[in-house]
Amino acid sequence: MKAWWQAAGVALLTLWGLVTLLFLIFNLLGDPAAVAESQRSDLRTREAIRAELGLDRPPLAQYLHWLNDLSPLGFLDVRQRVSGNYRALVLMETAAGAWVLKLPYLRRSFQTNRPVLELYLERLPATALLAGSSLLLAAVLGIGMGVLAARHPGSRLDNLLTGVAMLGLSMPSFVAALLAAWLLAYELHDWTGLYPTGYVWQEGLLDPAAGRFDLRFLLLPALTLGLRPLSVVVQLTREQLLALQGADFARTARAKGLTPWAVEWRHLLPNALNPVLTALSAWFGALLGGSFFVESIFDWPGVGKLAVDALFTNDYPVLMGCCLFTAVLFLLIQGAMEWLYRRIDPRIE
Repeated sequence: MKAWWQAAGVALLTLWGLVTLLFLIFNLLGDPAAVAESQRSDLRTREAIRAELGLDRPPLAQYLHWLNDLSPLGFLDVRQRVSGNYRALVLMETAAGAWVLKLPYLRRSFQTNRPVLELYLERLPATALLAGSSLLLAAVLGIGMGVLAARHPGSRLDNLLTGVAMLGLSMPSFVAALLAAWLLAYELHDWTGLYPTGYVWQEGLLDPAAGRFDLRFLLLPALTLGLRPLSVVVQLTREQLLALQGADFARTARAKGLTPWAVEWRHLLPNALNPVLTALSAWFGALLGGSFFVESIFDWPGVGKLAVDALFTNDYPVLMGCCLFTAVLFLLIQGAMEWLYRRIDPRIE
């Protein structure tokens, strides 16, 4: 129990540090009110925007206002309560306002004036599907390739598989995405039937009413995004299996007369999966946050593309929201993997 409290404390400190860093960065980039007003250059409009964003307050008050907006337990004054921006449950009324339980408020998009949380949740399913598919391909193919390489160490097959893994690990994601889109979706489209874009998602790729789910739009982005974690899984699986070949429990299992297949899959592989799970959990957090290059190249309407579009239009609230949600998801995934480690291997306790 003490370890869980320590982990929670570290996660909260990490999140607080990121929130503070984002506040400093985006307040040093320029005046958000000037960006938000776009073509509306009159003084009254700018003053109204500054008041809405809390920019008419001193820097320390702006920072505390930002923390209050993000905290699930916060204080809303009269102006905030009537703004309609907060979904809150009132806990205690005061003369100045109310203490409430609320959803985090990440401001509104400068471009669409829609809540950032709403925009993020719209794009999250697309990124979750892409990240989950990429990780599933990386886990299944990577473990299988690692097992094959460990069975024949030093052979041509081993050299081929490890060479492919090294190539995939060293190749940047945007290079792999461009090559895959050009070769498999453009030059060889007549044979592969694959498409270089996932934009059709918005036209019914996952729309239950349309009754269609075409994997051809998902396969290339998933393969490209999963290439680097696949390479890591291949190498880790191979190294762990080779290191465990001479372990006492492996020799005991062979002495009992178990077949090499049974020794490998029932004894060696479960003990070799801890570092593999560690790598997959770290990659899943990164992939779920959205791969900017892959989503942009394949026009996949996920969180990564949302952040890239916001970057080009100086939509600071959307950028900050994407960064914060990515960090929260990563911390949640890390906590879930810590629990899974203890279930798989009680020795970790």
